[in-house]
Amino acid sequence: MTNSTLLRQIIDYGSRADPYPLYAELRRTPVLQDGDDLFVVSTYWEIKSLLHDPRLSSDTRNLSPSASGTLLEEQEDSPLPPAFLRLDPPEHDRLRRMTMRPFGPPETPRRVHNMRGELARIVAGLVDGFAGRGQADIVDDFAYPFPVTVICRLLGVPRADEARFHSWADIIAAGLDPDPRGDPGERFRVTRQARTELGLYLNGLLDERAAAPGDDMLSALVTGDGPDGRMTRPEVLSTAALLLIAGHETTVNLITNGTLTLLRHPEVLDRLREDPGLAVPVVEELLRFEPPVQLLPQRTTLADIDIAGTTIPRGAGVWLVLASGNRDPRRFPDPDRFDPDRKDIQHLGFGSGIHTCFGAPLARLEAQLALTELATRLDGPRLVADPPPYRQNAVLRGPRHLEVAFDGLRRP
Repeated sequence: MTNSTLLRQIIDYGSRADPYPLYAELRRTPVLQDGDDLFVVSTYWEIKSLLHDPRLSSDTRNLSPSASGTLLEEQEDSPLPPAFLRLDPPEHDRLRRMTMRPFGPPETPRRVHNMRGELARIVAGLVDGFAGRGQADIVDDFAYPFPVTVICRLLGVPRADEARFHSWADIIAAGLDPDPRGDPGERFRVTRQARTELGLYLNGLLDERAAAPGDDMLSALVTGDGPDGRMTRPEVLSTAALLLIAGHETTVNLITNGTLTLLRHPEVLDRLREDPGLAVPVVEELLRFEPPVQLLPQRTTLADIDIAGTTIPRGAGVWLVLASGNRDPRRFPDPDRFDPDRKDIQHLGFGSGIHTCFGAPLARLEAQLALTELATRLDGPRLVADPPPYRQNAVLRGPRHLEVAFDGLRRP
């Protein structure tokens, strides 16, 4: 199989249900070159090294036209500046610090911890809604509404507006998919329109918060001053859009992948039902075994980088296949086995380095509470279809629907 053929198979929708055998083949060449200026890195230590290497840029404005396709055009014509996730230091560091002030330590150290009781009430209420049904779609009925409700409350976005921003978020998230099918020009047009409409919507909310601040992150971002000063309005808009979309898209996958994995491993499900404390190692192993973000495309080199016997030249595009690194047998013994008792679990599920997932503490807590609630409340849960239908997106991989049948609900 040629390099190009292997890469096309990995991003092809037909491989979405189980890409891991293809990842194993990919790891035979830790740094695989596809064409003149795209390099795919698939092994744990090489991925981690690059995530900590300042010569690897996350700023898509540094991509060459041949490595980026229509992405450069999209960035140049975007109604919003790049969010900090797509920036390099020092811009990245400044914006991330400013965003962290109302979210976590050191300025707001207990924000996530203090949400635990509210999060538990939300998941309990969602499972209560299963009563008398005998079957539920874990995605539509549970894994999606839970983190959406949470991020809306955290940001100060009206939950009633979910139907509006849901379609925009879906379109923007789909723009991350490297699958080249379809008309690139139409995809660019639709994505840009969604960005514009989301930006206008958020701008209206920011006007309201500037006039009457509340106890939410939008208010803090638009009015807050600190050592780095105050964000510009375009910076606040980009940051708010990033938090709104990333704050639920990946967590939906984490909870859904987790439910699917537990139902495929009933012995672990039984243990979690008896011991809710097992939720912490279960979620960490899930982040290794079935990470919600499979790969990071759209990185580029600012200088020649020698790694694993290959020189990636300056200006080349780089893909980091996190899910493959998480199954690297050089790093994790018996990597294809789901084992919540695994002792050494420094996975790449949230990335690593300066771009480690900003919302990781909240996503961890949401997944722990959600999976524990399902394990303790559902009586006789079982999959209706295995494998379930998956989302198109090769980057944000997870089931589009996950139908689960059950015999009834246990009391909380």
